[in-house]
Amino acid sequence: MRRIMVVGHGMAGSRFVQELRARDQGRRFEVTVFGAEPEAAYNRVLLSSVLAGSLTPAEIETVPSAWYAAEDVELRTGVEVGRIDRRRRRVLTTAGEHVGYDHLVLATGSRPWVPPVDGLVGDDGELDRDVVVFRTLADCRAMLSRLGRVRYAVVLGGGLLGLEAARGLAGRGVDVEVVHPADRLMERQLDLDSGRVLARTLRGLGVRVRLNAQAVRFTDGWGGGGRGVRLDDGTRLPADLVVVACGVRPNSALAAAAGLDVGRAVVVDETMTSVTDPAIHAIGECAQYDGQVYGLVQPAWEQAAVLADVLAGGPARYGGSAIVTRLKAAGVDLAAMGETDVDDFAADDGLEVLRFADPARGTYQKVVIRDDRVTGAIMLGGPETVGAVTQLFDRAAPVPADRRALIFPGVVDAGGAVDPADLPDDHTVCRCNGVTAGRVRAACEAGADTVADLAATTRATTGCGGCRSDVAALLSATRPTVEVPA
Repeated sequence: MRRIMVVGHGMAGSRFVQELRARDQGRRFEVTVFGAEPEAAYNRVLLSSVLAGSLTPAEIETVPSAWYAAEDVELRTGVEVGRIDRRRRRVLTTAGEHVGYDHLVLATGSRPWVPPVDGLVGDDGELDRDVVVFRTLADCRAMLSRLGRVRYAVVLGGGLLGLEAARGLAGRGVDVEVVHPADRLMERQLDLDSGRVLARTLRGLGVRVRLNAQAVRFTDGWGGGGRGVRLDDGTRLPADLVVVACGVRPNSALAAAAGLDVGRAVVVDETMTSVTDPAIHAIGECAQYDGQVYGLVQPAWEQAAVLADVLAGGPARYGGSAIVTRLKAAGVDLAAMGETDVDDFAADDGLEVLRFADPARGTYQKVVIRDDRVTGAIMLGGPETVGAVTQLFDRAAPVPADRRALIFPGVVDAGGAVDPADLPDDHTVCRCNGVTAGRVRAACEAGADTVADLAATTRATTGCGGCRSDVAALLSATRPTVEVPA
């Protein structure tokens, strides 16, 4: 029996174990999982919903701890691996144990990056009592525990996590200001105009945005004895709480100390195997494939499935992921994919850029087309066509002759912009998990009565949650006698 050890119990590690056991009905593998957090496996993507109060911690649990016992998997939560002994093929845990392996799977994820702002970190190396990062369920609980005494919050970072945290706090009645050093929010995904529309939308939802700004100090002595953040231009912002969301760094120190090839993360090949040691593998945010480190759940889950298949003797290979980024914040509907900061197409006959903006209504839609294929898009405030555009992007399928259909629903057939209930069976409804409309219908016909049932049987809605309305529509259409909650 081969021993497989998984270091990391996050979204990549827990999914890998599920995928492996699904291919290991004969129990050929002895599986042990080490998780630094004491929690059951949960969906980190939905932490902003917990912060906002629309979900509870129990509702974002993905793999109940009881599942591991039922599947004969040893789960060790609250235990970290401190060192890898590659020669003896064993690890040393923080509990002082040496545990052997035949295959070691690194799913250690990332750690938050804390910028060198005076006052964020004390002399003891720990975050100040009023400074939090937004990465784990414990971080989320820490913020929730402070809400009763927080009137003003400053969020450092205007990327995905920062905006989700800011919107969640604003929804709880906190006065929130986002401080971001770039000229636009989410500068990796958005162009300048869409960033401006997003900032305007957020202001309407109670989140102020300050761009091209750097925090230099978190200090006491505010008026009335409060605390605040001083910016590089001398501006002072009151802050009972500072949320640090300035990006992450892959957790690859364990691999580097073991002598593995580490670039930005652990360098792996198309089988998710370290290029240094065939017995060690990496998936998720701690893995680097073809120079790319993915920071989203969909690639992590795709990598987990590939590695599980490889270890089970299958032919799967990883060839990279096409990324669609979604902002999960109440009152904001945003998806961005592929190349988005493209505007000058005069010298490229094969390039088209479609754009429509209505800032007053929080709408900005942009579709980039090369040689009749969607290669990028920003869909802000336009949920009616985002599904069709995403499908065209995923499949590299030809766009409709009348390009207006990609932005304005109902103009002409957009090649997929139809009622969710009428989606073809091969249409991917849940992109995070690769679940098609046909698979959802089959689960409904097999007896699934609720969206929760469909989530349990197909995994649809368990990623970013953006497909929930489509899944509910399919359920309602397939089983019209079942009442689907709004």
